[in-house]
Amino acid sequence: MASFTRYLRSLKWTPLPLGVGFAVIAATQYRHTRKREEQRLAAEGAACIARPWEVQVYKLLPLRHFSRFWGWINDIELPLWCRSTVLGSYVRTFGCDMTEAEVEDILQYNSLSSLFRRSLKPSSRPVNAASALTSPVDGTILQAGRVSCGTLHQIKGVTYSLGSFLGPNIWSGVSPDDGATADDSCYHNSCITDPDANELHQVVLYLAPGDYHRFHSPADWKVIHRRHFPGELLSVNPSFAAWIPNLFVLNERVAYIGTWKYGFFSMTAVGATNVGSVKTYFDEDLRTNERCRPSCTFSDKTFEGPGHNFTFSKGAPFGEFNLGSTIVLLFEAPKNSVMSVLPGQKIKMGEALLAPETFTDKTAGSDKDCVHNKGVER
Repeated sequence: MASFTRYLRSLKWTPLPLGVGFAVIAATQYRHTRKREEQRLAAEGAACIARPWEVQVYKLLPLRHFSRFWGWINDIELPLWCRSTVLGSYVRTFGCDMTEAEVEDILQYNSLSSLFRRSLKPSSRPVNAASALTSPVDGTILQAGRVSCGTLHQIKGVTYSLGSFLGPNIWSGVSPDDGATADDSCYHNSCITDPDANELHQVVLYLAPGDYHRFHSPADWKVIHRRHFPGELLSVNPSFAAWIPNLFVLNERVAYIGTWKYGFFSMTAVGATNVGSVKTYFDEDLRTNERCRPSCTFSDKTFEGPGHNFTFSKGAPFGEFNLGSTIVLLFEAPKNSVMSVLPGQKIKMGEALLAPETFTDKTAGSDKDCVHNKGVER
């Protein structure tokens, strides 16, 4: 205690620059102003969307550098004597159920990263055999329903463009200059192989830090194309998804595109703050969150020829995140398909996303809304 007292006495008060004080006051005032605006809009039933300058300021933060630094921290090998404290604190904070893990003893994990990417006992995640589509991850449903005229729902009240999210459609044999990439509804139609029988659907799943961080194949399908967008690493927490428009279009993401028994199928892993590393087990060329970000908007890889026949069965291991992120499923399915999940619902890997029931989707509009090849705004 005497040593601690001497240490306190040795401290010297150093005045902060005047600009720092003004910055703190301005930030505090902005926070209060924004909170009042959110409350006002919530009372009116409207969404509080970030202004363009707010998004630009947010993008200026060194989130990619911070994510790489966090990745370095996660990979540090922990001495055996501190694993119980460090890893145990993480398990308790985020409610990780270690009884489901293939290795239950946290002392066997030598780093935070190895704990994040832990494998589970096969019996802990049975795959629903009756459903054609099952959850690829443990997480929370953000959106589930039919896609209307090329407009995707990021979260309630916030939308973004299908064409902007996936980029030019070259996998359907569509010519880049035929207008299918310029118009949302045309792009939408180019993704459907049988418009008389099928529609385009989406499921968006958010992985929290405490969730199981590996992702699996959600269906029996074949991957024919990979597109990597080296974008931003903004947070994909639902509160940010409700605030930042086009969040999933801005962020780094890896889209795997292919076919299943009903036609078009895609699964996109979206990166986020502290989740720059996205790894897939079969695609060794994939590199995410690189120090020198490519100047191109996206890069493509086509899986063709000998040794590139990547067909996945439902529930098969596919890849992994560090910490947590988002998976976006876009797929063609029969018009009478019904979602067996609702936004806000928690779900486990292998649980059903589609149920074989006739339904009318009341949340996404109908094909009759596509007038003159224009998407309607919801």
